[in-house]
Amino acid sequence: MSETGKRRVVITGMGLVSPLGNTPQALWEALAAGQSGVRPLTRFPCDTLPVKCGAEAIEFTADIENFGPLDKLMQRTIRKGLKVMCREIQMAVASAQLALVDARLDAAQRNPERVGVTFGSDYIMTAPEELTDGIRACLDASGQFDWDRWAEVGLPKVDPLWLLKYLPNMPASHVAIYNDLRGPSNSITMREASGNLTLGEAYTTIVRGSADAIVAGATGTRIHALKTVQVALQEELAEGDGVPAHMSRPFDKGRRGMVLGEGAGVLVLEERESALRRGATILAEVLGQGAAMAADSSGRPDYEQALALAGAKALRDAGLEPTGVGHVNAHGLSTVAVDRAEARAMQRVFGAHVARVPVVAAKSNFGNLGAGGSVVELMGSILAFRHGSLFPLLNYESPDPDCPIRAVVDPVTPPGNTVLKWSVTPQGQASAIVVGAA
Repeated sequence: MSETGKRRVVITGMGLVSPLGNTPQALWEALAAGQSGVRPLTRFPCDTLPVKCGAEAIEFTADIENFGPLDKLMQRTIRKGLKVMCREIQMAVASAQLALVDARLDAAQRNPERVGVTFGSDYIMTAPEELTDGIRACLDASGQFDWDRWAEVGLPKVDPLWLLKYLPNMPASHVAIYNDLRGPSNSITMREASGNLTLGEAYTTIVRGSADAIVAGATGTRIHALKTVQVALQEELAEGDGVPAHMSRPFDKGRRGMVLGEGAGVLVLEERESALRRGATILAEVLGQGAAMAADSSGRPDYEQALALAGAKALRDAGLEPTGVGHVNAHGLSTVAVDRAEARAMQRVFGAHVARVPVVAAKSNFGNLGAGGSVVELMGSILAFRHGSLFPLLNYESPDPDCPIRAVVDPVTPPGNTVLKWSVTPQGQASAIVVGAA
């Protein structure tokens, strides 16, 4: 308990799947060294697509070894369940199991009734091959699809468990069932805002006393046979070949759009006194959270307004003045419009102090991981607290005068004791979380 009687919430474990590796150590070493996870795409043919590069989580193969140290029974259980998990859900489950191990929150250390799960995701798209046999069975003699045959001939050829592989509530369901976590459970599907929102949900659940610990995370992808096409049609991408490692350039004058990525991140949040009683290692403390949505009368998103409102709410919830923020972990999408709106939002939140607040953006290293991005990015800040320095903003070579921020360009800038992490969706839904050093 704090002096005000409010339950304090700390972070005791981290697990991830990312283009920069699947351990916190690998992530930190890559961020600190300015390494990029952007490479030529291999998951599907992209000859006809405007993008040829992305940040694939190449070390994640969905082998049982990717899920961390497990006993034989858990190995068999998860291996059996993999057939009803698409890649995004597999990454989610792996990250959660890794986070539980990192937190040392095994069955002997927890009351299952007081431990819950919250998980964020993108809208999860099916893979085309799931429907191929059914569609092929409905083609007429001229090769045209006959809708009248679908119910009787096509649908029976679709795997009856097909839908389970893509439901966005399945990450939380699998994690809760595998680990017998019977506390509060929730699933949030709000694209890039999902990660901070699920952490905020876990934080408020613990603060109000409904749980003592929550396994909280998010998973997402922009690298997908169908989703990549959709994103290419709707959003601003860094197109063409180019040097893969140079393509994601948040706030740089030469940026050309976002880079596609995939990944998942999970944090174990616990009530502080409960964590101390079991001898857990406290990595950081969640101090506040906020969310907002802003659009004009025509429905066009107002990124600046949404981020400014969400950030200000999170600081109020944390009881912090803008001068108390050690650094900002930016959304850093690397598009012209969103980066400029984000820079203006920082000016609104921080005022004259904006010139003194260091800004990092891990999307410069691995692009947009979708819903999983904000949690993995936040891990970079938590690790920076531990190491006493921030990681540089990759590819920041020519500052954009319309983005007047204090970009971190060296590996020695101190992180301070707090971070404001925020994110925003293409629809103008923003989320923010404030985290303090242990």
